[in-house]
Amino acid sequence: MTDALVILGAGVMGTGIATLALVHGTPVTLVDTTEEALTAARRTIAKGQRMAQLMGAAPEGVKPAELTTSVDLAEALAARPVLAVIEAITEDAALKAEVLGRVAVAVKPGTPVVTNTSSIPIDELADAVARPEDLLGVHFMNPSYLISTVELARGRRTGDAAEQAAVRVLESWRRKVIVVSDAPGFVTSRLLHPMINNAARVVQEGTASVSEVDALMQGCLGHPTGPLRTADLIGIDNLVDSLRVLHERTGDESCRPCELLLSKVRDGHFGRKTGRGFYEYGDALS
Repeated sequence: MTDALVILGAGVMGTGIATLALVHGTPVTLVDTTEEALTAARRTIAKGQRMAQLMGAAPEGVKPAELTTSVDLAEALAARPVLAVIEAITEDAALKAEVLGRVAVAVKPGTPVVTNTSSIPIDELADAVARPEDLLGVHFMNPSYLISTVELARGRRTGDAAEQAAVRVLESWRRKVIVVSDAPGFVTSRLLHPMINNAARVVQEGTASVSEVDALMQGCLGHPTGPLRTADLIGIDNLVDSLRVLHERTGDESCRPCELLLSKVRDGHFGRKTGRGFYEYGDALS
C-alpha cells in the first residue's frame, strides 16, 4: 500500500496542500473535526484539481491519487503507512502544540511531522512533541498547487533526516524548497504581513482607497496582486491571528493588527473564502 500524506485541517491551506499532493499522485488522508467541513473540503479540492489542470500546474501523465477523509485522528494515522503529517489548523500555538504532540507519539520515528504555521516559531512548538528532531515547518503559500516555491523552516532541534525527507516529498511535487532558520514569521510572513497591515492602515486613514493602494503596489512596486487582494486570499481572520503572534513575539508595532482588519474580522468579512473582504466576490469558496 502506498504511503499516504495525512493533513490535519480542512480549511483553505489544508485543502490547497491536499490538492497539490493529489495531482502529483500522492494519496491524502484529510482530517477535520466535522463531516460537514470534510464534505465542503471535497468540493474545494475538486475545484482546485480542475484549476491545476487548466493552469498547467498538474503534471502530465500522472493520475490523481485517492483522497480519503476522517474525523478521527488516531484512526487516520493508523489506517495505512504515513509518508508525512502536515498540520494546517488555526494559528493558535496551544492548539497546534496539543495536536502535534498527539501526532508525534502516533507515527513511526523518522516520519516528518510538519506544521504549516505562518508565524509561530518551530522550537516553541517542539517543546510539546516527543521527538523534536522530526518536527519542522513548511510554509506553503496560497494557492499551494499554483505557487511553486515553499519556505522550509528548520527549528533548533530539527534533525537532518526530517529535513531531507520533507525536501524529497516537496521536490516530488515539483516545489522549489528554500530552507530558512527559525524565527517568528520566518521570512515570508515577517515581511508580508506587516506590509499588508500597513496597506490596510493607509486605507483606514483615508489616504487612498483599497483599489488605489493595490493599483499603486502593482504598477509602481511590482506586487503581483496588491497587498489587500492578497489579504483576501490569505483570509483576513488568518492574517490577524498571524499578526498577533508576530506582535506578541517580536514587539514590533507594525505587526499590531490595525482597526480596519479587526473590524472586518468582527463582521465576518474574511476575504475570498466568505465572499467578501476588501473586495466582494461572486460566491464564497466551498
